[in-house]
Amino acid sequence: MSRTIRLTGVGGKKGDPKKIILGYFANHGNTTIPDLSKELEVSVPKVTSLVNELIQQGLIRDFGKIESTGGRKPNLYGIVADSAFFIGVDVKQSHINIGLSDLQKNLVKVSEKLVYQLDNTPDSLESLCSYIQDFISELDVPAGRVLGIGINLSGRINYTTGHSYSFFHFDESPLAEIIQGRVGIPVFLENDSRAMAYGEFCAGAVQQEKDVLFLNLDYGIGVGILFDGQLYYGKSGYAGEVGHMPFFDNERICHCGKKGCLETEASGWALIRMFREKLAGGSSSVVTSKKKIRPEDITMDDIIEAALNDDVLAIELLAKVGENLGRGIAALINVLNPELVVLGGSLVLTGDYLYLPIKTALNKYSLSLVNNDSQLKISKLGERAGILGACLLVRDRLLDIG
Repeated sequence: MSRTIRLTGVGGKKGDPKKIILGYFANHGNTTIPDLSKELEVSVPKVTSLVNELIQQGLIRDFGKIESTGGRKPNLYGIVADSAFFIGVDVKQSHINIGLSDLQKNLVKVSEKLVYQLDNTPDSLESLCSYIQDFISELDVPAGRVLGIGINLSGRINYTTGHSYSFFHFDESPLAEIIQGRVGIPVFLENDSRAMAYGEFCAGAVQQEKDVLFLNLDYGIGVGILFDGQLYYGKSGYAGEVGHMPFFDNERICHCGKKGCLETEASGWALIRMFREKLAGGSSSVVTSKKKIRPEDITMDDIIEAALNDDVLAIELLAKVGENLGRGIAALINVLNPELVVLGGSLVLTGDYLYLPIKTALNKYSLSLVNNDSQLKISKLGERAGILGACLLVRDRLLDIG
């Protein structure tokens, strides 16, 4: 992910020099002024002056002399990790994960699996705001050092305006502005799959790859796309809605209102529907026989847990969902030819029960020349991909890190 940064910015546009230097330290770690000067293509006196200003602001620290092959020993400088913090809120269908990261992308506090029901209602929004307020009230860091909050939601998000068009669109005011008014800290919205993709790209399964697809396999299906190391949004900012590709010739109505979408046969929602249909047809499962759950109350988490306990029905249906997913991913690989495809989201917790059918379908439906060049990996960050991605997107936007 290393790349040259110039103080003039991309295309000759002026950037904040101190933000650019701070961003370099945040992404690349400790360095000396001569090396920083060379990397940024700026004179040593200018870099020295800017670094000294950042030291006075408490953002950069002088770690003293380091060994040198000759001449004067240079000083090593680095970021003060606890000089600024960022909150990431990853909103799932049935729970919320919240975390706090420092300036050096370390998660210093995390609250996971907070019980929550995502609905497009004022009560659901109120519950979300309450969780954020409670998290802030329990922090051990000065409030003034928390510079921003990133909130991930599924569906259509316009991060530049702060609007959500899938949830909590009750009036014309941007959702980010409404929540910011409640919590008192700048708020930035992002699509959950894109935030997860960014988390994996910055600190997860991605190594040197630049063209990456992140599949968020949960109740729905979303894709975070990175081209040349940059998140891809599309013209209107809604790129990645792969779950709504018209993939099947069926009469099933998707959540988007269309028929035949990939999500109707290859998502968490589809898995639940199939499971209930099988039970109604006489199939048995530990979900209902041991846990005594009514079919209409079965959740995706129940089925995942059943599969991990070797439930035959759950494993059988995961294989079916996996093959359907593999067909969809094969189409993406054939069109986009990425270096890497990362599988994340709740469904990947089932391990090989989902992974192997996906892999088999990829080999069956994708072009071999393309497939051979595209790696397939499981998310390294798991549930924390969205938290860290939200934090880093806020950090990088506030610091103008490209």
